[in-house]
Amino acid sequence: MKKLDEKLQELTQNLWWTWRPEVRAIFRDIDPSLYHRVHRNPLRVLREVDPAFLEQRAAEVDITTRTDRALRQMKEYLNPLTTWGLVHAGPLLSRPVAYFCAEFGIHESLPIYSGGLGILAGDHLKGASNLGVPLVGVGLLYRQGYTTQELDSHFWQHDVNEPYEIENLPLKEAIGMDGRPARVSVELPGRTVWARVWETSVGRIRLILLDTRDDANSEEDKGLAARLYGGDQRMRIQQELLLGVGGSRALRALGITASVYHLNEGHSAFAILERARHRVQHDGLDPWQALKESAQATVFTTHTPVDAGHDRFPAGLAEEHLAPLAQGLGLPLSDIMSFGRVHPEDTHSPFLPTVLALKQSRAANGVSALHGNVSRQMWNVLWPDRKEQDVPIGHITNGVHTHTWLATELNQLFQAHLGANWMDGIVRPDLWTRIESMDSAEIWEIKQVLKTRLMRLVRNRDENFRQRNGMPPRDLPLLEPEALTIGFARRFVPYKRPDLLFRNLDRIAALINNPERPVNLVFAGRAHPADEPGKGLIQRVGQLTQDPRFRQRVAFVENYNIHIGRNLYQGVDAWLNNPRRPLEACGTSGMKVVANGGLHISILDGWWAEAYDGENGFAIGNGEIHANQDIQDERDFEALLTLLEKVIVPMYYDRDAQGVPRQWMHRVKRSIRTLAWRFNADRMVMDYVRNCYLPAATASSCQMP
Repeated sequence: MKKLDEKLQELTQNLWWTWRPEVRAIFRDIDPSLYHRVHRNPLRVLREVDPAFLEQRAAEVDITTRTDRALRQMKEYLNPLTTWGLVHAGPLLSRPVAYFCAEFGIHESLPIYSGGLGILAGDHLKGASNLGVPLVGVGLLYRQGYTTQELDSHFWQHDVNEPYEIENLPLKEAIGMDGRPARVSVELPGRTVWARVWETSVGRIRLILLDTRDDANSEEDKGLAARLYGGDQRMRIQQELLLGVGGSRALRALGITASVYHLNEGHSAFAILERARHRVQHDGLDPWQALKESAQATVFTTHTPVDAGHDRFPAGLAEEHLAPLAQGLGLPLSDIMSFGRVHPEDTHSPFLPTVLALKQSRAANGVSALHGNVSRQMWNVLWPDRKEQDVPIGHITNGVHTHTWLATELNQLFQAHLGANWMDGIVRPDLWTRIESMDSAEIWEIKQVLKTRLMRLVRNRDENFRQRNGMPPRDLPLLEPEALTIGFARRFVPYKRPDLLFRNLDRIAALINNPERPVNLVFAGRAHPADEPGKGLIQRVGQLTQDPRFRQRVAFVENYNIHIGRNLYQGVDAWLNNPRRPLEACGTSGMKVVANGGLHISILDGWWAEAYDGENGFAIGNGEIHANQDIQDERDFEALLTLLEKVIVPMYYDRDAQGVPRQWMHRVKRSIRTLAWRFNADRMVMDYVRNCYLPAATASSCQMP
């Protein structure tokens, strides 16, 4: 019989635990202080806990019984009798989808993500796992992770590398078809770079990650994939070749024949060329036929509505790096370069991987209905003979993996009212009609518990920040425990306007400091390490937290990550999103608040433009855009402040005899009922299967052996 530590070790080896709070609680209860010190990493808890202490705690908090139950549940999950994918995704069962992405946000202890793109990719894998959709994730293993955000006493962001040890992650070397640890090579200018292949399991999904710390590489090349989005353009194009070309070769080395390549953003676009090159070299296909077949089996998702967000590699740099692929395809380099140029005839123009992906995919999509429109307008230039509405870019609106982000207390409430297995039917609108029969007071009471938990985290983070920077302790407590609490957390860039609320300091100060109706504002977010304007926005918001008018009501939480996000989404009363329309592609953070009983306050941009029905949250403005950006900013500020002053704050504080804000809770229940079934990862993955994967798989099965 297995010992307890062996059973616990088995639990850590599948990232299924990342969306099972009752399993995470087992490792937390072993040693709460250690658990948080090691970034809530179960494997590190087991490696660092004293065996005698583990034995003692096992008796005190019933670790053994809970572990046995979790192992049984995990085995049942991994070996189901049937799944949605078994019924609806049959053609993918023998030849899965290969899902390429530059980052994957699964859990804060695996720091190979920077923000929304990676979180979305992690939720996509989890959704595919729940549905039983055959899919393999392909990414890079960044040994130095992304960065840790540290703010100095002036609230300037410093980006600190925090390398992790591979043995502290549930990774194992992937074994190739030859029975040995898999390695792949990628031709770069003047040398060949080798990558080791690691793998981990995300529920039923396999995630493979490439690592350039191979003995055959130079010290410089060992660091090629050390950091996410690190280095200059030369390093960037080499990382993208490693992801696209190396990732495609890794699949073959592992004996995985993918029917469909799903490229999540343009960073992996070179996989298209590598797939075609392999067909030419291995199967003797004509280059143009190979490219055609590769395109027919590729789907592409674009996430970036901002022109500057798309990589542009200078012509000389791109030619230098794409020469081996051109040679392998047997085509002139000029032809390969034309695939990535907006104007193919302009031989001096830059190469855009996004353009390559758009031209060489059977299907392309934005991540919300509005973003689809924006993308068709942005890329109409690639199809000059077509009207904008006929540009071949559709949309599949993003969704979030509800189980990852939902508070345990609310999950228990939903189980009581929706059924023990309610998550299996999460996409059924009729299931959610039962929300209306729930007692509003019950939801309200849970929200107060979750808010208290959030307050504790915010205050602890603030105290640590002040101690590290030699700042004196606060003379007054941070945040009002029972106040309306509004959250804002995302990447800090000018178009997201994190400081919009502060265009008129006197007015916002009067609003949030009303003694009878106070308001808390909790901010979090990062700027890219090279984004000085973004860091300036963080500094402005951070310094306002020290202003006497705001220091009790406004907080900035350092080092925004999955853990911070989870607590914010669960604890806030409302979530604020105020980008310049139409520059928010989707904005999934607001979706995570919905099932947690929070209301969305947003510009009619991204997903909110298709979600808001007049009573399931709040809209800032009417969706119209002024030609003058400054005037638009002033209009949106006025609309937001008026909405807060006249509607949101009064509604929150309008209480019945039980102290429950009935109109507010009416909107909360309507929000959950109308939004939770639509904006989740299960629905998103189902849409991809039906609209993208199956058509592409059917085409590829007709063309490829």
